[in-house]
Amino acid sequence: MSDHQRPKIHPMDVEAQPHPRTHLVSPGSSRSEKAIPVPPPLLHQHAMPAINSSQPKRSCFCRCICCTLAMLFLLLIILAASAGALYLIFKPKLPSYSVDTLRISDLRLNLDLSLYAKFDVKITATNPNKKIGIYYEKGGKLSVLYTNTKLCEGSLPEFYQGHQNKTALNVSLTGQVQSGRTLMSALQQQQQTGRIPLDLNIHAPIAIKLGRLKLKKVKVLGQCQLVVDSLSSNNLVSIKASNCNFKMKV
Repeated sequence: MSDHQRPKIHPMDVEAQPHPRTHLVSPGSSRSEKAIPVPPPLLHQHAMPAINSSQPKRSCFCRCICCTLAMLFLLLIILAASAGALYLIFKPKLPSYSVDTLRISDLRLNLDLSLYAKFDVKITATNPNKKIGIYYEKGGKLSVLYTNTKLCEGSLPEFYQGHQNKTALNVSLTGQVQSGRTLMSALQQQQQTGRIPLDLNIHAPIAIKLGRLKLKKVKVLGQCQLVVDSLSSNNLVSIKASNCNFKMKV
């Protein structure tokens, strides 16, 4: 046959042909050594968390604590707002005091060398508040000191003081100081200068009246620094200087 009559044979592309998916086994291997299909890997099973029976109780306890704190905080806010409103409405001011006169009724050494003193003091108590009344309760005291040594003491009267009122109080003070000879000598030397420093202390328990409401008792503490010219007995002392400071104590 001539070349042009021969059928043309085209080479087959071996690599292009799909091959069945087989496992290669060596020729001398037994059947059991052939590839065994491997099961898919098991999914990791997560351990279930243990249920703690104490968690609900703890959660309930925490909620109770939070509610209690919130209620306390709200109560504090209400109290602060109420106090602020009362302050704006009534505008409270401290009462004030002034020393008008000081008389030395008696100042002498006893036979036992103790110093006996009796002063008569007139003070004016002022209530500057327009809407607040003041009850002066039992236990109020007035005392006179020299260099931190108490010379005499007296009691303040009980009374009610109305709005924007001034009340004059006459208080008799008495006292006895042991080892008064040294103190008497110091007073006599100071008297020669014509300027004797004295401290007049005020301790006044009072109750505030707001409208018809009588509030809790508080204390007014005051100190007046005085300078007098002499301490002669049966003599009206001249007050040359006076400086008073006051504060309130619950």
